[in-house]
Amino acid sequence: MNRAAIATVPRPLSRPDAGERARRILHAPVLPTLLKLALPNLVVMLAQALANFLESYYVGLIGVDALAGAALVFPLVMLMMMMSGGGIGGGISSAVARALGAGDTDKANALALHAVVITGVLGLLCSLVVIGSGPALYTLLGGRGQALDAALAYSNALFAGVTFLWLMNGLSAVMRGAGNMLMPALVLTGGVPLLLVLSPLLIFGIGPLSGLGITGAGLALAAYYLIATVILTVALLRGHGGVRLDPRAPLRKSLFAEILGVGLWSALNTVFSNLSVVVATFFVARTGMTALAGFGLGIRIEYLQIPLSFGFGTALVAMVGMNMGAGQIQRARRIAWVGAALTAATTGTVGLLAATFPNAWLGLFTDDAEAIATGAVYLRTVAPVYSFFGVGMALYFASQGVGRMRWPIAASLTRLAVLGIGGTLTTTLFPGDLVALCAVMAASLVALAMVNSIPWLIRR
Repeated sequence: MNRAAIATVPRPLSRPDAGERARRILHAPVLPTLLKLALPNLVVMLAQALANFLESYYVGLIGVDALAGAALVFPLVMLMMMMSGGGIGGGISSAVARALGAGDTDKANALALHAVVITGVLGLLCSLVVIGSGPALYTLLGGRGQALDAALAYSNALFAGVTFLWLMNGLSAVMRGAGNMLMPALVLTGGVPLLLVLSPLLIFGIGPLSGLGITGAGLALAAYYLIATVILTVALLRGHGGVRLDPRAPLRKSLFAEILGVGLWSALNTVFSNLSVVVATFFVARTGMTALAGFGLGIRIEYLQIPLSFGFGTALVAMVGMNMGAGQIQRARRIAWVGAALTAATTGTVGLLAATFPNAWLGLFTDDAEAIATGAVYLRTVAPVYSFFGVGMALYFASQGVGRMRWPIAASLTRLAVLGIGGTLTTTLFPGDLVALCAVMAASLVALAMVNSIPWLIRR
């Protein structure tokens, strides 16, 4: 563990509510505290998963080409969510949590403004890059014809507002680092009903208003991110999030470095994670656009494991970070393994259900026989090892709390290597064999868990 992160005896925190949250994280029984912190995050993640499910349903009504186009864009959307929420957001939460664990409330407040600057700049940069490179990027991934047109329409609309996704997740990360899981959960969950009304309205239209097709789906998400950003900003300006955002506070290089020292490595880790999905998508796309549509629906179950893991993971960042800041190393280690067990149980259950009843999921989106068959192959082969994915993700978040990202980076690179090498060999030796290709994907998840476990098995 990183002994440099250890502080002396914590000073009392200035805000009573923040102080009480910190005391629970530092001294209350691990399991009930972790569950209490994780529950709001799990609720918001499930609500957003529901929104994602219904959006997929609406897009499926447009046609298979729209589904294939959405499948091409989906890895990039998830990359933005993971980079802003679990990557840079993890760096933000880790820095805030360690500051509060050491009793330095002023530093935690200052970190809030630095978080806004970082996420705003990175969000704008991502928007410009993806919109500018979209045609070449989606063509490289295998998009063509009407599927490519759908991908570009959806991507341009959504990424026009992706800066607000970054700000939304950055502001939420500040609150979560302070142990305040409830407020961001309420804001993000409260926006889902609006999204579920706005999305079909913009896609299909109503009365004299004509629908925008798949472009409407992207615009609805952008509007959701904007509204949530405004609400969270107001809450932090008023000090309701456990820390206070002061736009007049001076910017300090050391605080940028503290966030980015964890956040950039975490963001790079999410790039590797999503690149793994991109590599898998590339191999599947070589078998045809209909097969790609089915695979895109199937792998959404894997992406569902990410928000489930995130629900526990954000609690792990706060708990491990505060305990490391207070010098309670063994308690931090125990928190990490309890979180890994809970996450594995949750993701494993979902995986077994998906593997047992794949058509129940796939049939909700399309009646195309080939698309359903492809998605079923993926779910029957990969979903049974989702518990390993849960372990790997949980220990990744725990490492964020410590502020050390070497092993998570190694784990994601190992997964990427297994997919790249195994996928190349499989498609060369067994062309068109989706079962063999999916077996490689399953092996990559097992490797992810094994490598991420190493630092938590070493006694220091």
